[in-house]
Amino acid sequence: MTAEPITIRSWPRAIMHIDADAFFASCEQAVKPALKGRPVITGKERGIVAAASYEAKRRGVERGMRLFEAKKACPDAVILPSDYETYSLFSMRMFQILRRFSPAVEEYSIDEAFVDLTGLRRLHRGPYGEIAKKIQETVERELGITVSIGVSLTKVLAKAASKHRKPHGLTVIPGRDIHLFLKDLPVGKVWGIGPNTAELLGKLGVNTALELARKPEAFVKRYLSKPYIEVWHELNGRGVYVVNQEDKTSYQSIGKTRTFTPPSSDETFVFAQVSRNLENACIKARRYRLSATRIILFLKTQEFRTSGVELKLTRPSAYPLELLGSTREGFAGIFTGGVLYRATGVILAGLVPESSVQYTLFDDVTKIEKLSRIYGAMDGLSEKFGKHTISLVSSLPVKLQRQHEGGRGDVPKRKTGLFKGENKRQRLGVPVLDVKV
Repeated sequence: MTAEPITIRSWPRAIMHIDADAFFASCEQAVKPALKGRPVITGKERGIVAAASYEAKRRGVERGMRLFEAKKACPDAVILPSDYETYSLFSMRMFQILRRFSPAVEEYSIDEAFVDLTGLRRLHRGPYGEIAKKIQETVERELGITVSIGVSLTKVLAKAASKHRKPHGLTVIPGRDIHLFLKDLPVGKVWGIGPNTAELLGKLGVNTALELARKPEAFVKRYLSKPYIEVWHELNGRGVYVVNQEDKTSYQSIGKTRTFTPPSSDETFVFAQVSRNLENACIKARRYRLSATRIILFLKTQEFRTSGVELKLTRPSAYPLELLGSTREGFAGIFTGGVLYRATGVILAGLVPESSVQYTLFDDVTKIEKLSRIYGAMDGLSEKFGKHTISLVSSLPVKLQRQHEGGRGDVPKRKTGLFKGENKRQRLGVPVLDVKV
């Protein structure tokens, strides 16, 4: 049966989604030209695949795979330590290119963005598809990486379109052609619809995105919650999600994790990793003037088994000195002696605005105000001299040992190939190119 068109004007809005192809591996190939066309894997320092080039993916390498498994699937793969500083530089430059074409850019992740192109056809002298093509060519020419792009009426449709032809794909879906694209798209592939919701919809006879889009609003409201009703509107070309140009200023939770090699059973060292996670999470919370009401701790073993605990705080806080006692007690409850651990994590949950926190009769107001002044001074020093200029003694073992040691813990070239005047904390915003690899 031929799918009937969703009646809508072709371009009431034009939203573009850009997704860099195998971003981390592509950045490595861009700064090391001899790696182009070869299977490249990043994540050597963690022992698992953080990213893989398409040459490696075609050989069966997948993200999250252990390196020994990746080597079996692709023996000639080039395995590199992750160089997140260089990846961040590529990300910033990609976003700068996007802002040349439109002021409305939402940095969705390090390698993804939404761009509102509505009304820019006259400025760029061409249809939206041609504008997207120019962006794609500009990124490839200036950064040496490829991107996949989708253009349609809404963010949900644009994101689905960018995934349609990867790598280096460009898919444009005007309003009159939405039905043609959605008829073959599994409902579980729609952005915002998880496996449980997809399974529910399947039991209700909804297997494709078009079948969901064509359901009456009463059906959607009966079986689905508000987020999925918004997705339903977006699939029908009615924009609900705007391109958000503002930096995120509010969070429901803030999490920090640390993976280290080799794995360790040393209780002091593993707790130091937790302590540093706590400090990092609190730094971010204080930046946005937020306080946590709960803390979630977790430890991951070398066998990838995870144990965790949730702690309820007596008062909201973002001061590590105030939270360290509870954190240590929670850690003692989940740490097992003799077990090798490879990662730790801390999540500050139940965040509330600092301004809404009120003292109780049982609070030591003088102590809290002293902590506020201390951390205000510490944050000022960190801003001037670098993060963790002053830190907890419990985090000291992290400073005394590299995060990834041993045979696979190579240091990325950007951290060793310093330019004149650079140091380990302050470096210029340029990657280290290597044309002799």
